[in-house]
Amino acid sequence: MLSYIKHNLNMVLNNISSTTVEASRVSDSVKLLAVSKTFSREAILEAYKCEQRHFGENRMQELEVKVPNLPKDIEWHFIGHLQGNKVNKAVELANYIHSVDSLKLVKRIDTIAKEKERKPKIFLELNVSGEKSKFGLKLEQVEDCAREAAECKNLEFVGLMTMAPYDASENTLRKVFALLRQTRDELQQKLNMKLPELSMGMSSDYKIAISEGATIVRIGTSIFGERNFPVQ
Repeated sequence: MLSYIKHNLNMVLNNISSTTVEASRVSDSVKLLAVSKTFSREAILEAYKCEQRHFGENRMQELEVKVPNLPKDIEWHFIGHLQGNKVNKAVELANYIHSVDSLKLVKRIDTIAKEKERKPKIFLELNVSGEKSKFGLKLEQVEDCAREAAECKNLEFVGLMTMAPYDASENTLRKVFALLRQTRDELQQKLNMKLPELSMGMSSDYKIAISEGATIVRIGTSIFGERNFPVQ
């Protein structure tokens, strides 16, 4: 039985709604990205039946299997580390790419998108916390990369993404999320363009992320449960 997914999804959506109101934000200003990595087609369809349309994957092999075998109106987000040799597939399969972490990658996505006549929405991934274990641009690298992304004709640069430290205090989480928002705001002024999206917050910290300005929260465990079995 997969009915627990419906229950969990409704609970998460209610939490997003109430947290958004508490933060004095517009009620529909936060999108839920259901992170379906390692979960089966049946689990995704259960969430789909509840009108969930945005799903995230971090492994290209799973995206390749799931995209052609699930409803065509799903908006797919690639959220894993993107290697250069996987750009072709990312552009072909994903509507959004969250993990763009170099100038070289921006240029390659733009080139491939032109060849495939696609226009993916991209986020620049920042390593705001400075952890060595995490991918992402350093703060001092962001502006140059953002300027390049803003000039590209075959992709849509929509915002910034980060991953907060695991098991961090609320104070640390707030600092990380607030710094991503501040960096986005500064880029908007410098580039004279709108960057509407901030992809930040996961199952353990999405309420804090929303209160600090997240527009997309990436939630898997709180919807689908613990990841302790292989994708079917």
